[in-house]
Amino acid sequence: MSLQIRDDRQMRALTGVSLSQFNILLDMFSQTYHQMQWQAYEEGLLSGIRQRRPGGGQKGALPTMKDKLLFALYYFKVYPTFDVLGTQFNMARSKANENLHKLAPVLHQTLVELEVMPQREFATPDELLEALNGLDTILIDVTERNYRRPQDNQEQQEHYSGKKNDTRLKTRSFLPWVK
Repeated sequence: MSLQIRDDRQMRALTGVSLSQFNILLDMFSQTYHQMQWQAYEEGLLSGIRQRRPGGGQKGALPTMKDKLLFALYYFKVYPTFDVLGTQFNMARSKANENLHKLAPVLHQTLVELEVMPQREFATPDELLEALNGLDTILIDVTERNYRRPQDNQEQQEHYSGKKNDTRLKTRSFLPWVK
């Protein structure tokens, strides 16, 4: 592996987590990885597909759990192309792609088990309210979009964005059902 982490600041810059958080995550990631590996092996046995036992075969460019976790976190923090990712971790771009697609579900499951994975979808407004723990107001500030300049001077002032010669509609949303 070519990434050499010197200190906590560099770890946060490359992965988004501190060294202490990485070590906590590493323990759970290892357990989840081995659990998912055995599950896939047993499913293969039941379906009649021959597979090596977990841990068998060539070790590859990411031989340790630390390397595997660092690889996945680095990808999601920096979001490089697979050419760059492969170069950083001494592997071909196709292997970088393959490794990421194997490790991403393990990282996701690990974050879910540690209860640090944010919930991304809500079926009802009540589910969102429960997730927000009773916040009074929600303001969603979205980008401005171009707006045809109104003829009325008062309306022009309301829509003027502060940018030279530009009238934009500020797209902000209040969620009215939040109390």
